[in-house]
Amino acid sequence: MDPSAPKYFTIIDYVIFALLLVASMSIGLHYAFTGGRQSTTREFLFADRSMKCLPLSLSLMATFQSAVAVIGTPAEVYTNGTQYWFIGCSYILGLLIPAHIFIPVFYRLHLTSVYQYLELRFCKAVRICGTVTFIFQMVIYVGVGIYTPALALNAVTGFHLWGAVLATGLVCTLYTALGGLKAVVWTDVFQTLVMFTGQLAVIIVGVQQAGGLSETWVKVRDGGRISGLDLNPDPTVRHTFWTLGVGGVFLMLSLYGVNQAQVQRYLSSRTEKEAVMSCYMVFPCLQVALMLSCLMGLVMYACYGNNSPLEQQYITSKDQMVLYFVMDMLQNFPGLPGLFVACLFSASLSTISSALNSLATVTIMDLIKPHCSMTEARATLLSKMLAVSYGIICLAMAYVVHLMNSSVLQAALSIFGMVGGPLLGLFCLGIFFPCANSIGAVTGLAAGLLISFWVGIGGFLSRMSSSVVPPFNSTNTVAAGPDNITIIDAASRPVGLHGFYSLSYMWYSALNSSTVVLIGLIISFMTGRTKGDDVASGTVYPVMRTARSLLHKLVEPSACCTSHPRHKIDGHKEINGNVKEDAGTQEETETFLPSNPVSHVEQETTV
Repeated sequence: MDPSAPKYFTIIDYVIFALLLVASMSIGLHYAFTGGRQSTTREFLFADRSMKCLPLSLSLMATFQSAVAVIGTPAEVYTNGTQYWFIGCSYILGLLIPAHIFIPVFYRLHLTSVYQYLELRFCKAVRICGTVTFIFQMVIYVGVGIYTPALALNAVTGFHLWGAVLATGLVCTLYTALGGLKAVVWTDVFQTLVMFTGQLAVIIVGVQQAGGLSETWVKVRDGGRISGLDLNPDPTVRHTFWTLGVGGVFLMLSLYGVNQAQVQRYLSSRTEKEAVMSCYMVFPCLQVALMLSCLMGLVMYACYGNNSPLEQQYITSKDQMVLYFVMDMLQNFPGLPGLFVACLFSASLSTISSALNSLATVTIMDLIKPHCSMTEARATLLSKMLAVSYGIICLAMAYVVHLMNSSVLQAALSIFGMVGGPLLGLFCLGIFFPCANSIGAVTGLAAGLLISFWVGIGGFLSRMSSSVVPPFNSTNTVAAGPDNITIIDAASRPVGLHGFYSLSYMWYSALNSSTVVLIGLIISFMTGRTKGDDVASGTVYPVMRTARSLLHKLVEPSACCTSHPRHKIDGHKEINGNVKEDAGTQEETETFLPSNPVSHVEQETTV
């Protein structure tokens, strides 16, 4: 078969793909007409706070892995080797910190939106700024999520690109608006299983096509695709251990610590313990997803070697490589291409549905309800209408993504670094620094966003203007036995403003969040620091007391073996049923809630 000839689905492929859509829609319809029929905002937006940790963990993983990982990561590994795999190291701290700091703070405050915290800690203006920033971030990201599978469908089936965009957006919008968060979570579970099945099937058949496991290993090793540990500290190098393992921690915190789509799932848990457990269980799920995506890239290289379909002009974009591989190498296995595209479509649907649900939540809870009194039935109807409206807006954003001259993976992670980083910094400013005030928070967020777009857009324009030469933000690698040696050409090293623009996109979150904290603290001290009595109870994490407690356990390990204290970070412990405060700084003791506090929502002016 001519490798450049168009490749299309068989009837079996279409049947498998259609079954995915029918199953996803059925789940949405099931939760629309059972239980409470999504008649309250508590049920529609928070699943009646009744979700268990296992489905939540799969939903948490699916929300931001999606089609970006299924398409982007294998293409990245095929092109540049397995260096990207080291991002898995960032998952450890990137999930432990949310589990032990962010989740207890947010859950004990009984929040309805993560940005409600900003009003409790600072003021209403900070809450509105955070909400608007999040809406901007998610609308752009969903544009990537909608466009990715549409591009795949167009590449493998000849289906019209924008027809595929409409199909993706409308199907997802419909079941999200009908079934609420329960439908979103359980479709995520189903779609995650489809995603893993599709990837695993392609890997198994691909290895067989490449000549077996041993032959596959020899090819990727001799081709220099097994990367060694690159400890180059240069922040302008696109992927090194430091950019992925350290810079990736800040990216993970912005996703799994303070993003409304994820926090909303934590808040829908039955108990705080289950919310923490769901965060723990995300770790193995993410590692499996990363492993499957990287293995797909290696299998692709074992089959094609250096004869890239992109260089042979069989495809027009690096992000079409995965689908081309599926249709080219697996054409003799009817149904397998349909299964993989169903896997890709599943990944995309999980991201879009989560985003639409969270966008509806923050809009109704942060922007509308505080200013307009309405009945529960009217608020629920408005939430559903908002989900539909955001679906339409995100369809329009997909066209903007189409115009971007960047890989899907880098575009998606850049968006979260540019916008998620400042939001992470804003929450860290409030949770870890009792002295920070509202003026410092707003100024710090503005400074973080300014730096973010300056570096991000400046880097994008710099790469466009230098497209005829090797890009600044890259490394030259040559094979040297089983390992890769990174060679940095001193003459081509960017300097001055170009060096600033050439910062690896994996450092965006770290740079921007640090900017928010630093500027926020400086302005807070200049305008009058917040005193302990003025900080709302439960909004500050007791850093010093927790550090002393950990140090005490390390110095006296025997104490850990003779007592079994209840897990706490709130400065309270139960003794014979009575609550007694631990010793700690006055500010920390007065600003953190016990594990079962009275809701602090009534502290707000209008919510």
